[in-house]
This record gives sequence, C-alpha cells and structure tokens, in this order.
Amino acid sequence: MASAARPAEEALEPDWRIVDPHHHLWDLRPLLPIFPEPRHPFVATVARTPRYGFDELMGDLAAGHRVTATVFIECGAFYNPAYGPRQSFGELEYVTGVAAQGAAAGAHGEVRPCAAIVGHLDLRMDKGELDAALADAAVRFPRLRGLRHQGAWHADPDVLGPPFHAPPGLYASDAFRRGAALLSAHALTFDAWVLEPQLEDVLDLARALPDLPICLDHCGTPLNIAAEAGRLAERFGVWRDKITALAACENVVVKLGGLGMPFCGMPATGDDPRPSSAQLADLWRPYIETCIEAFGPRRAMFESNYPVDRWAGDYVTIWNAFKRIAAGASAEERDALFAGTAERFYRLADPDAG
Repeated sequence: MASAARPAEEALEPDWRIVDPHHHLWDLRPLLPIFPEPRHPFVATVARTPRYGFDELMGDLAAGHRVTATVFIECGAFYNPAYGPRQSFGELEYVTGVAAQGAAAGAHGEVRPCAAIVGHLDLRMDKGELDAALADAAVRFPRLRGLRHQGAWHADPDVLGPPFHAPPGLYASDAFRRGAALLSAHALTFDAWVLEPQLEDVLDLARALPDLPICLDHCGTPLNIAAEAGRLAERFGVWRDKITALAACENVVVKLGGLGMPFCGMPATGDDPRPSSAQLADLWRPYIETCIEAFGPRRAMFESNYPVDRWAGDYVTIWNAFKRIAAGASAEERDALFAGTAERFYRLADPDAG
C-alpha cells in the first residue's frame, strides 16, 4: 500500500526577507523520451516537473515565504540552434521575458523574479569570439550578471546519470581558463558546479584567477549515489578540508543548498512521505553550518535550487529547513545569509537588475 503524503507545511518566519539566488526554468517534455530506462533519480525528478516556467515559479514564490527577488541560473533550456555558438542566447531571451512579465505593472507584489540572470557560453571558444559574445550579451541582456559552465564529472557514469558529464579536468584546461579570465573584464561572475571529489579543481581555478568572483554551487555537492553510495560519513572530513581551503580564497562565495538533489542522497529517496523541514535540517545542518563557519555569513547564501531540489521537498519545506538551521543567527547574519550576500554578489542594486 502506498504511504500517504505528508501534510503541507506552513512557512516559518514569513516576514524574513529572502533573495533566492539559484533556480531554473525549463520545458523538458520533448527530451524525456530520450532518457533510457530505468530512469536515473535525477531524470525521475525532472519527470515529475517537466515544465517549470513563469506560472510554476510564481506559484512557489507566493506559497508563504517572503521572497523579494530571484536569480535564474542556466540549465541548458530554450536554446536556439539558429544562433550557432551563441545558441544559449535563446535561454537568455526566454528568461528576460519571464523577468519582464513578473515586473509588469507590479501585479505580483514586491517580488522580482529573475532580477539577475546567470547564463552560459562555452568558455573554451575562440577568445575573440567569446569576447564579442560577452559584449553582445551585455547590451542585449542587461540583467546578465554571470556565467556558469558546469564541470561536474565522475568516473562512474551512474553518479550523474544521462544529462551531464563535463570532460574531466575542464576547469584546469588552458582553453577554459583563457575564457574564464575574460569574465572579470566584462564585470561578470562565475558559478562553479562540480562534485565533491572535484573541489580541488575549483580551488586551483580560484587561485589562478584571483580577480574572478566565483560562487561554489550546492555546498560542493557531497555524494551518496552509485559508486559513492554510503560514503557521506567517510568523506565528510575530506569535503570539510576542501571547503576550508576554498574559503581562504577571498574571491569565492558559497551557495547553501542543493543538498536535496538525488546525487547527495539527503534524503535517500524522493518518495512520499518526504521528510519534514525539521528532518531535512538535521540532514543538512553539518554541511551548511560547516560552510557558514568557513566562509562567514557575508560570503554564503541560501538557495532553493528549484525545481531540482523538489526531490527533497516542496518550496515552502526547503526554506523552512534553512530557517531552522539559521534560527540561532543574529538579525544581521540572517539578512546576509537569506538576502544580502546574494544581492551583493549578483549586484541586485544595479538599476538594470529588474
């Protein structure tokens, strides 16, 4: 017999101001048939939310927490092949439209959806071509604040499943670093997504490009799946030491979230009844508190990573878990963790942002 779903939670501390610095928008319905069976847990998560557009986003933002702005992070959706090497501009066009729709006539209250955008370009492309693309993007997409070129890789392909697999050592390649070095000249940040065994790659990149503002996504993505299943406790000290080393690089900040992805196995399944926010807080606390201790509140920001983290819970429950973890923070620390750090890093006070 199937178990009953857990009753919906009410938003805790609904007056706390939140800037959600990491969510996606997509329509992946045409792609689902290409994924093989049995489905990887990530693909199963996407299958539950094959479309996450304006209506779905605004529904979550209105669910009880006081979210005043969001930052869209690239996810390879809405690409336009007609643009050639700049096909990712199709995604930027779509998200710019969502931002405009959200801002129209103030119909949605104080929230500014997609007030800042983190897009994607292949940083390995010819330097002149990349420089021209970045200049063009700055004119066409004034909300653009940074790029993400994900570097997630693992020797066991079942860790990531079918959608990902960057080449190993991507961030160390000469071509990649030439491109990444251009971002600072265009006043852009870089979001780095790697898996825990690859954290040294981000550390080396941060040291090689100290003028490049880098955000480490998802607490560095600890793993509890496939070849890494059951190794969270064993690898915690290794992960902690790498996080501490990264925090010594003043050009790096960290996003506190993403632990609800199936790669992390916290929780182990995405089946109902899913954990309560109190249970999620217990699972995530060692990682989040370690990151806050290492980076400090002014270089750390809570993120929803929605809808990927729907594996762990709905939007209200995810933010409730974060609020439980931060319950002992001062008002100043809390404002930094939930809004201020994201506002500074993604320049949300810029008049072009939203």
